[in-house]
Amino acid sequence: MAGIQDWNRGATTPSAPPGASARMLGGRISPDGMNSAICADTMLKESHLRSASYGLTENALPDFGPIARADLSLIVEQNRVLHTHALPVMETLYEQIINTHNMVVLTDAKGLIVHALGDADFLEKADRVALQPGVSWSEEGKGTNAIGTAIAEKKPTLVHASQHYLVANHFLTCSAAPIFDHQGNVIGVLDVTGDQRSFHKHTMALVRMSAQMIENQVFSAAYEDAITLHFHSRPEFIGTLMEGIASFTPGGRFLSASRSGLCQLGLPLSALKAHTFSSLFGLPVSALSDHYRTAAPMLLNMCLHTGVRVYARAELRRSNMVFQNFSDTAAAPERANSIARQKNGGARTPAMQAHVEQHRRLSGLHYLNTGDPQVAKLIEKVNKVLGRDISILITGETGTGKELLAQAIHNDSPRANGPFVAVNCASIPETLIESELFGYEEGAFTGASKKGGIGKILQANGGTLFLDEIGDMPSSLQARLLRVLQERMVTPLGSTKSIPVNLALICATNRNLRELIVNNAFREDLYYRLNGLVVKLPPLRERTDLQVVINRVLASESDGPPCTVSEEAMELFKQHKWPGNFRQMTNLLRTAVVMAGDDREIRREDLPEDFLDDIISAQQQDITQATHRVISASTRLEDAEVSIIRKSLEAHGGNVSATARALGVSRNTIYRKMMAQ
Repeated sequence: MAGIQDWNRGATTPSAPPGASARMLGGRISPDGMNSAICADTMLKESHLRSASYGLTENALPDFGPIARADLSLIVEQNRVLHTHALPVMETLYEQIINTHNMVVLTDAKGLIVHALGDADFLEKADRVALQPGVSWSEEGKGTNAIGTAIAEKKPTLVHASQHYLVANHFLTCSAAPIFDHQGNVIGVLDVTGDQRSFHKHTMALVRMSAQMIENQVFSAAYEDAITLHFHSRPEFIGTLMEGIASFTPGGRFLSASRSGLCQLGLPLSALKAHTFSSLFGLPVSALSDHYRTAAPMLLNMCLHTGVRVYARAELRRSNMVFQNFSDTAAAPERANSIARQKNGGARTPAMQAHVEQHRRLSGLHYLNTGDPQVAKLIEKVNKVLGRDISILITGETGTGKELLAQAIHNDSPRANGPFVAVNCASIPETLIESELFGYEEGAFTGASKKGGIGKILQANGGTLFLDEIGDMPSSLQARLLRVLQERMVTPLGSTKSIPVNLALICATNRNLRELIVNNAFREDLYYRLNGLVVKLPPLRERTDLQVVINRVLASESDGPPCTVSEEAMELFKQHKWPGNFRQMTNLLRTAVVMAGDDREIRREDLPEDFLDDIISAQQQDITQATHRVISASTRLEDAEVSIIRKSLEAHGGNVSATARALGVSRNTIYRKMMAQ
């Protein structure tokens, strides 16, 4: 908690007794809480003075009427990014305080409630003061209250019982934390409000942590076409609320940092604007690309400009897509064109811009539509179910691009700003897959982490869960997965608490699930829960867009201007059956690019020997099969001739001369054909 307190330094969490008023905080205050209590007292007094200046009186009955539904819908849409990232966090927060006579509230930057959920027994009381969507809780309208005062002070705020300005609100206890955007502006407030008799000192800490979680997610989604770095001096804090987050342009220019990031970088936002990735971390941007080209990249180990060593994970966010673990394929053409840009006054020419765009990886469904009719039909079907809570099952041979399609579906869906979590059910040991999917509590099993573990399902909350090789999921877990999908609740191993989840589901398999059902290897009820829409990716050998696909792969794999393919090599590519599909093709082309070197054209001699051997073997096999077909056809023709002769002989009473005349052949031909049988 110390890290969170440092990050939110100045937060208002009064340590005075819950019943103390804003005008006179009674009771004893411990020395450790003295400064905090004095600050809280001063802040609340100033808030009460502001409330009076707005013309409010303590015994007034304020207007609790919500705005029109159409106006509320417009405000929710205007705050769509905040709303999208806050909802799953609110559900998790509510799970922590359920049955405590409280409710969780989200407001916009002006204090207007846009979403709320809470205990049924408290909601009735809350309706008396209109704690519901469409009602404003700004200081101007409601006087001193946690939401309005948190906005005015830009600090986490606790307002308890008679600390509220209006007497009508004295039965409430409220803990609120402002949510900031990537530029440090308040965009909303997260609040927990309940009956003042149910006050708990830990509520504010939960609210502050939840608000920070939302803030970090909003920050991570703020920049497109940017490098986002997650860093901390301790590697175990990467991916937690403690991590710092900073964003840079693909060229390395600093864009912004989260509040935790600012604290760790040791500079204010205004000063950081003059910095670059290199000046802050002592590495060129190209080092990130080099690092993530390795097969299994570890966390980066870098040194801040202050001399402090930090660990980091980087990602490159492109328009409508996210590449985890960073793969900046646009950086190479950027470097190649840097001199040309300097000659052009620093601006990209249209040709240079087109060159950069050519190097961007496949991201959305439209990028996957490369001219094959089967793929085009598949994409048309998928587009119809995007955002409609319909699960998708992708079938196809190994290597046909099932995960690539799943990522593209996520990137084009309303959940694009949420996480995309992929799980290969065949690669995780059966003894670990349950904890991997559902998570676990401390001590749930031998060797379990003391801190427990968050399962992949919860990690995907608010986004998309992709279960690859679903046909290989152990039977014992299929029932648990079905229950999660039906109830939208997940229970970690060793826990009695069920946590609500909100996610889209995409599954993939190269196996025939119906056959598995017949063999009692796959649950029929789970199958019908998964196959809302079933699509099949065609293998490469059946696609008509092979040349376009090859050019796309080369554009994403080449370092600099993409390689071309000679006519002879392209003809060989078209002849090949590609049993490994995209996985085989990508590896082959990556090697061929290296072999082509500075020539930048892939020729026959640049192709692997085993690939050429496969081509020759396939050609020989085709010749053999063609020969067999000719022989078989000839045999069938002779059999047909004999059959006709026999029938004609029968018709002519065995008279060979009459039969020969009827068939228009010689008698010798009749004798020869019959003797051959």
